[in-house]
Amino acid sequence: MASLDALYDQVTDQAKQLAQSPYETPEAHLPDALQDMDYDRYRQIRFRPDKALWRDQSLFEVQLFHTGFLYDHPVDINLVEPHDDSGEVEVSPLPFDQGYFRYDDAAAPIGEALAEASSDDQASHDIGYAGFRLHYPLNRGDYRDEFVVFLGASYFRLVGRDQSYGLSARGLAIDTASPQGEEFPAFTDFWLVKPAPDATHIQVLALLDSPSVSGAYRFDITPGESSTVDVEARLFAREDVKKLGVAPLTSMFWHGSLERMRDDDYRPRVHDSNGLSMHTAKGEWIWRPLSNPTQLHISSLRDDTPQGFGLVQRPRAFDDYLDMEARYDLRPSQWVTPQGGDWGSGGVELVEIPTENETNDNIIAYWVPDAPFNAGESRIYRYRTSTFGAYPPSLELAGVVHTRQGWGGVPGQDDPPPRSRRHFIVDFRGGELSSLDASQPVEMTLSTSSGELLTEQVQPLPDGETWRASFRLQPDGDKPADMRLSLTLRGRPLTETWNYVWYPQR
Repeated sequence: MASLDALYDQVTDQAKQLAQSPYETPEAHLPDALQDMDYDRYRQIRFRPDKALWRDQSLFEVQLFHTGFLYDHPVDINLVEPHDDSGEVEVSPLPFDQGYFRYDDAAAPIGEALAEASSDDQASHDIGYAGFRLHYPLNRGDYRDEFVVFLGASYFRLVGRDQSYGLSARGLAIDTASPQGEEFPAFTDFWLVKPAPDATHIQVLALLDSPSVSGAYRFDITPGESSTVDVEARLFAREDVKKLGVAPLTSMFWHGSLERMRDDDYRPRVHDSNGLSMHTAKGEWIWRPLSNPTQLHISSLRDDTPQGFGLVQRPRAFDDYLDMEARYDLRPSQWVTPQGGDWGSGGVELVEIPTENETNDNIIAYWVPDAPFNAGESRIYRYRTSTFGAYPPSLELAGVVHTRQGWGGVPGQDDPPPRSRRHFIVDFRGGELSSLDASQPVEMTLSTSSGELLTEQVQPLPDGETWRASFRLQPDGDKPADMRLSLTLRGRPLTETWNYVWYPQR
């Protein structure tokens, strides 16, 4: 036995040794019954809640995911039992147990086939698990809600109180949106540390591997109104990495209020996130609205160890979406706060991928360090990732509530401008701005990387809380226009900085 810190060091040593050896592609050895399974049949395999690990022994419970469908590479799960007196822990591998699952309806033949295979050859029947989810009395004291899921590659999803799953976090992103194709590191092993009966947080260790990078991860997870995960990642480069994506967030944006409606859909918005927010090292807050482009867009917000960044679902009212099934109004926002390690200079890269429906995650945001990560090198990244609602808790300035655009002409005018001219409307609300009288000299600070800015105007709206900034952009041919806008009072910032890149032929 060893302490938990010593166990994490052992996982770190294992990651380091992996990076010093050639990468071995994991092979799927699932029984025939679990191969070529569709989504509907996979959903009929259900974990039995009464079999949850640590049931009635802790505030936390663990439920497991069956292999099959997209999840054909099982992960190794180990249970870690702390000994309070000595500080040491005991580690026990968790073998596959078919009794944990129900095989309903279309999945019934799968359960029968697995049971028959098990009776024939018990030794080869340990098909492992695809992942796990953690439960905790998050919303009610008498029910343990699912609040975090580790399933597939290095993905994990997190919700806070009264939220529903939306965007995902990942352990690491490599060569995202690169010509050579993206590499998806995967968690291969987990160590679940059993909490004390009254503990309100839980620890998980994980081993990550990929052709280019291996790593040891430590997650300290605390559910609540804002659920948080404190992450330490110890990374080892097996090969030179062209683009390392740290603390990646993955989401979906199909349509919203910024672009014209291209789809026959009764819902005014369909997205898991509608903006990228960033708090720079110098204290500036930046808001970049998301879009569903007609071609791949990659942009970067440069900084040196930012105070934080995240993908945000800002509209929170049901009427913003009108969707009773997806309930996009309940999807969480998620924030990343660097907390030490090798962050340094770099940029938050935003990738926007065209999508024709809401089933595809087409938005990715992550930190890309300037320093190359070469074979044989190691790094440590520490950060906190946490859920929230419309605005990061530390944002005290007014935030953007709406961004709209349309043709920059006036209906019926005799000499209309070219159709390329764009009219932008940006509405701000919150902070000191929402308490200002209309007579206050609120001014707009506006710039663009290309094109001409026209008819700039700032005015309060009739609700008495919202201020509108409007302007027109005459593009310079087909050049993209990187625009920045904020409101000030006597030189003092009142709002976050609206930052939007307009591309032709959106």
